[in-house]
Amino acid sequence: MTVRYNVLSPEFRNDPYPVYADMRRNAPVCQVDPGGMWAVTRHEDVIFVLKNPELFSSRGFGLAVNPPWLGGNPFADSMITMDPPQHGRLRALVSRAFGTFAMARMEPRVRAFAEQAVAELPLGEPVDVMPPYALRIPAFVIGDLMGLPPSLHARLKRWADLITGGVTTVRPDEHDRKDLARGAVADLRRYFGELLEERRRAPAEDLVSDLLAAKVDGEALTQDELIAFMTLLLVGGIETAVNMLGASLVVLLERPELWEKLRADRSRIPAFIDEVLRYEPPLHAVPRTTTTEVELAGVKLPKGAPLLVMTGSANRDESQFPDPDQFNLERPGPKNLPFGHGVHFCLGAQLARMEGRLALEALFDRARGISPGPEPMAWHRTLLVRGPGSLPIVLHSA
Repeated sequence: MTVRYNVLSPEFRNDPYPVYADMRRNAPVCQVDPGGMWAVTRHEDVIFVLKNPELFSSRGFGLAVNPPWLGGNPFADSMITMDPPQHGRLRALVSRAFGTFAMARMEPRVRAFAEQAVAELPLGEPVDVMPPYALRIPAFVIGDLMGLPPSLHARLKRWADLITGGVTTVRPDEHDRKDLARGAVADLRRYFGELLEERRRAPAEDLVSDLLAAKVDGEALTQDELIAFMTLLLVGGIETAVNMLGASLVVLLERPELWEKLRADRSRIPAFIDEVLRYEPPLHAVPRTTTTEVELAGVKLPKGAPLLVMTGSANRDESQFPDPDQFNLERPGPKNLPFGHGVHFCLGAQLARMEGRLALEALFDRARGISPGPEPMAWHRTLLVRGPGSLPIVLHSA
């Protein structure tokens, strides 16, 4: 290999898929810039890494989002960075909150809020749809689930961004961005700490109160464990859904005939969402660390090697998906890799799909079509996730 790929270059972040294809063909496991992490790009290898936590530790996730200059990150201490058996014991605490029964109970509230958010979007004039739609709906859902006041919802995405992508993309000389990330961690710890004290005094019907009452091996969670749990719920509940909703609209702008098709037959929306999650997934990379020397795709990796498991590439692997760069509403088979694989499969997968379905139904009820706004859209820059940073559109009256 003569090329050293830079996975944070503007060209790559704008359109990574041609680079992914080149990597799969020529360097399926290779070191990339910045930092020399090992990128794993083929579907088969990605699945192997995610299914074998004894060889590829999730502690790599914690290292990626907790650089020494940050001074600690509760997200880095959450169960997403843990391996079995500790991960399984903690996962059981919140699994019921995302089960089928819980989703059915939440659906009327999510539908009502999605309809309210869409009703306030302007018709016939340009609007950057990300803040009032793609962000507003997931922020409400996770805020409602955790019992957070509506006045806080606007800050949730900023916190989630700064303690994840806002950490992984900071260069050594970017002191202002370091200060922003440190401030976000301090604000989050302070607010979540205050919320926990409120719930100890007056429990409510929300997930925070459930966590306070929960026991692991007969012991209550510590304050740090509780804040780490809440931080994971915040990041997981917002990042995937926001980028999924934005990507859904990008696809509908590229393929306007799908708007008519889905508007006429709402039963096809779940298949559309699944294909969006494959074609333009919110999660593009998952950090891992090798626990021993291991060979992968013919490449020997030393113990302690930092990996970027490129799920965004695996979702476009031609060996798994025929014509992978084509959006195909009729594409058969399961496409669950956007939500991870193995023990860390996303607990919120059902919730994200429900949000996507209800948010699109509300749009189809209000508008007969969609067209691009006068300004170009922009993708935001981050190492792990991908989605529209801004998305100007025009909705046309039904």
